[in-house]
Amino acid sequence: MRARLLAGDLDALAAAYDEHAPHVYGVALRITGGHGPAEEVTQEVFAALWEQPLAYDPRLGSLRGWLASRALHEAATRAKVS
Repeated sequence: MRARLLAGDLDALAAAYDEHAPHVYGVALRITGGHGPAEEVTQEVFAALWEQPLAYDPRLGSLRGWLASRALHEAATRAKVS
């Protein structure tokens, strides 16, 4: 997956989104408490994956775990600001 993202393969991003977006959204929703903010967090997480695919290192864990961690961080940051 990472190699495909590094190559700019939009199908790889779409596949990652299809597989993991419901989980990422669920994490974000639990932290933010709102559908709008959870959607924004989900969008930010997948934008980060697309823009910085090297940030995900498969040797350190699963893509699902990395995405969930990004969602937790982004949602918590937004919750602090609100």
